[in-house]
Amino acid sequence: MNRTVLVTGGTGGLGSAVTKHLLDTGWRVVVPWLVREELERVGEHPNLRLVETDLSDERDLHAVMTVAASDPEAPLFGLVNLVGGFASGQRVHDAPIELLDSQFHLNLRTAYAVTQAALPHLIRNGGGSVICMSAAATRRPFAGAAPYIASKAAVVALVETLALEYIDDHIRVNALMPFVIDTPGNRAAMPDSDRRSWSQPADIAKVIDYLLSDNGASITGGSIPVTNVG
Repeated sequence: MNRTVLVTGGTGGLGSAVTKHLLDTGWRVVVPWLVREELERVGEHPNLRLVETDLSDERDLHAVMTVAASDPEAPLFGLVNLVGGFASGQRVHDAPIELLDSQFHLNLRTAYAVTQAALPHLIRNGGGSVICMSAAATRRPFAGAAPYIASKAAVVALVETLALEYIDDHIRVNALMPFVIDTPGNRAAMPDSDRRSWSQPADIAKVIDYLLSDNGASITGGSIPVTNVG
């Protein structure tokens, strides 16, 4: 492959599956992390660089981006923005405005900041592929999650704008739109749910790999469903 991809949230329930799949397909993978206990999910690999990083800290973000762009034999080509958060249970008139702020910070601002930091490297390297996580709920909303859904809809708007702005730099930008992802955290939060329609991390990882690869070179500005058919 001889290319590098930066995967934020790469030690999480979804991210660990994405990290492992990309390593298996030959990528050099750089993963910023904060929770030490999550490191056992990804283990060790000669092409994996784990960097302790607070993505909300500008110096930390610069440091991990420097690591991602440090190998001239494997230039930075891909960015997978998986960091995010979910909140539900309150209708708008009951939810504090701080909940809206926190959802936009987690789901939009982090993706914006990391992408902003990666773009100069992608431009210098002649192009690349950026993937962000939106949600199927932006098309099929449900009650009690307006801050979450609004923040994920904003991710789609960001992706569509980035795809337009950077098309001449050969940078493609796409959003994935899962329903519920079958992770240990979601299983614990919803133990009695019917999981047949939940998105599988391994399946999402394959879609991400496709969009990063040259096979996905014609796709940009897309909002791509990754929902299981059951």
